[in-house]
Amino acid sequence: MSAKKPKSVERVQTGIRIEKRMLKVLKALAEFLNMSLGDLIEGIVLHAFDGKAAFSVNTLQQIARLKGIYGLDLSAADSHRLKEANRKK
Repeated sequence: MSAKKPKSVERVQTGIRIEKRMLKVLKALAEFLNMSLGDLIEGIVLHAFDGKAAFSVNTLQQIARLKGIYGLDLSAADSHRLKEANRKK
């Protein structure tokens, strides 16, 4: 089996807003998988664009543990239904 040649890309810095506990789970998962947060997000998106699952069964089990640790109780059913909580100033 031949190794695929890396593709050269141009990355940009972005400031996105994301749910706080979700970010904690993503950061912890990236650390667990020994990759950057950006690489993890790119991988998730590329898998989603191809209609493929992004994670193995073992990784999904780790995600479930991390969701419990960080109190993340959101699921795909909540997608596009999240609203910003009142922020304290």
